[in-house]
Amino acid sequence: MTGSRILALGHYQPSRVLTNDELAQMVDTNDEWIRDRVGIVTRRIADGETVADMAAAAAGKALASSGLTAADIDLVVVATCSAVDRSPNVACRVAAKLGINAPGAYDINTACSGFSYALGTVDHAVRAGAARNAIVIGAEKLSDFTDWTDRSTCIIFGDGAGAAVVTATADDEPAGIGPVLWGSVPEKSDAVRIEGWRPYIQQEGQTVFRWATTALAPLALQACERAGVQPSELAAFVPHQANARIIDGIAKRLGIPQAIIAKDIVESGNTSAASVPLALSKLVERGEIASGAPVLLFGFGGGLTYAGQVVRCP
Repeated sequence: MTGSRILALGHYQPSRVLTNDELAQMVDTNDEWIRDRVGIVTRRIADGETVADMAAAAAGKALASSGLTAADIDLVVVATCSAVDRSPNVACRVAAKLGINAPGAYDINTACSGFSYALGTVDHAVRAGAARNAIVIGAEKLSDFTDWTDRSTCIIFGDGAGAAVVTATADDEPAGIGPVLWGSVPEKSDAVRIEGWRPYIQQEGQTVFRWATTALAPLALQACERAGVQPSELAAFVPHQANARIIDGIAKRLGIPQAIIAKDIVESGNTSAASVPLALSKLVERGEIASGAPVLLFGFGGGLTYAGQVVRCP
């Protein structure tokens, strides 16, 4: 058995920017209230682009940066909760768009924790010898499921995608993806919902906020423990970009003043399964994290589900 590591990252966002001031023309809200409550200034909205389009764009960038080619990829996994079509799955469509021949291809839906779930399953596949090189993607088009008359939810969500190329490590090389810590709270599964045939996102904001700010920091610390990394060693913390106050609350409880805290929520909003890889890719692109440095990823949300792992920055 061997481990795995992230070889390269990529991200994609639609060109259309939706500002708080524009939202204030649609519902009874304002820029100051949105910034104070959730920390969001702008979000991106896809116009004429599908989840698969955005996923393929992010994956294509990651693949181009990895030094591998489509012929090297034998597994494609997409985390999403906003694919409209039941079949074919998004992973197969991404593989077709990128010219990847005969990969294992599946989608995974644990909503906002999806990327960490997907990364965990890919790491397991590599360790088991079922794959050698994989692309893991978080992609969402939440604008399709947003009620633009509901001021409590329409201010939150955005569209986008982030991707990672994952490869097996050599026998003498330490693993670059730590053991996943994952789980769920099924009794609170109704706190975030996209239900029915023509659904809108609905959520019980206070329920989610209380759970996230009280229950998640100890779980994130467990992910560090499983990886054998002390919180004081972390170079960065990349949580799901749900709400700036939630991010600050978890980071404070972790006690990691030395770490960069991802705050892509400000310019991208909540992009569910896309938020962790999108934020991580931007940090790496800007050169804010050194190659090989330990980074804690932690996703949480609908389900209620959570998952996280420590990875080494590519």
